[in-house]
Amino acid sequence: MKKILLIEDDITVRENTAELLELSDYEVVTASNGKLGVDKALDFLPDIIVCDIMMPEMDGYGVLQELAANVKTKAIPFIFLSAKTEHKDIRKGMDLGADDYLTKPFEEEDLLSAIESRLAKVAILNSIDNEKDPGGASTSLKNLEDLKGIISKYEQLDFKAGQNVYEEGKQSNFFYLVKRGVVKAHRMDSQGKELITELYKDDDFFGGATFQNSSAYQEFATAIEDTQLYAVSKEELHKILANNGRMTLQLVEVLSNNLLGIKEQLMDMAYGSVRKKTASTILLFAEKIKKNPLKSIRISRADLAGVAGMAPESLIRTLSDFKKEGLIEIEGRNIKLLNSEALHNIS
Repeated sequence: MKKILLIEDDITVRENTAELLELSDYEVVTASNGKLGVDKALDFLPDIIVCDIMMPEMDGYGVLQELAANVKTKAIPFIFLSAKTEHKDIRKGMDLGADDYLTKPFEEEDLLSAIESRLAKVAILNSIDNEKDPGGASTSLKNLEDLKGIISKYEQLDFKAGQNVYEEGKQSNFFYLVKRGVVKAHRMDSQGKELITELYKDDDFFGGATFQNSSAYQEFATAIEDTQLYAVSKEELHKILANNGRMTLQLVEVLSNNLLGIKEQLMDMAYGSVRKKTASTILLFAEKIKKNPLKSIRISRADLAGVAGMAPESLIRTLSDFKKEGLIEIEGRNIKLLNSEALHNIS
C-alpha cells in the first residue's frame, strides 16, 4: 500500500481528501500546517506528498524547499493543492520543483490521476535504474524515440499563446519535450528589442544547454500558440541518461544542431538583406509550425521581426512587396505562401 502525506490546514478539505485517498487504497497521514508537515514527512517518509500552499506556520512553498534540501525527502513526488489559480503562482510552484499543481475546487478523478501518474513516474525511473542485462550492464535506450517515450510518461503542462514557459535568470529545473504547439526562445538586446533565437515545434527538446539544476535559464521561452509540453526534472533526466551513453550523445547532437541553427540565423541577421531575412523567416515559421506550404500560417508581425532581427516597420514594408510580387497572401495575421521556391531563391 502506497503512503501519502496530506498537508492541509482546512479541516474539512483535509478530512474529505484523506477519506477519498483511503477509499482508494492509500495509507494516509495528515498534517494541519506546513511545519508539522515537514516533521511528519521526515518521520513517515511517504511515497508522495499532497500539500496546500496558503497555511500557517509555514506555507507550501516553504515546505517544498525544506524537503528538497533534505537528502531523505528530496526525491519524494510533491503535488501542490491550492486555491491560487494565477499562472505565476503555478509557475512558482513548478520552478521550485513541484511535480504537479491542482487548483481548488478539484475533481476527485483529477487528484487520483495526478497521484497515480507521479507514482508511475517513480516506478519508471526505478525500473530504469534497476533493469540489468545478463552481463550486469544497464539496459540502453535504443534511440531518441525511446527517450521521448519515457519523457511522455512525465507531467504534461498546458500553455496558452503568450504564456511564459520559463524566464531568463530563473533556476533551470526542467527539460521539455514539445507534444503539440510552438514555443519561441527569446531575449532582449541592449536597446530593448526582442531577439528570437529559436523556435521549437512538435517533438523538439529544449530547456537550456546544461542538465544541471544549479544553472539559470539564459533566455525566455514563450508559447506562440496554445501548446502542450512534457516536463522532466533535470535531476531525473540525468538519471535516465547516466546509464545510456549512446542516448546522451544523440541528445547532445540534437542540441548542438539547435545551436548551429541559431548561429546560422544570427549570421543571416547580421549580413543578409532585408528581403532575404524576411523570406527566410517566413519559410522558417512554415517549417517549424509544420504547415503545408499552401496553407496559411498565423504569426504576429512582432515575432516575425524578432526572428529576422529587423525593425517591424521594415518587415511590414517587405511583406507588402512580397504580396505585390505574388509570393504571399496576407489576411490579417495570416500569411499564405504562394511561391515558396521563389522565397527560397531571394538573395
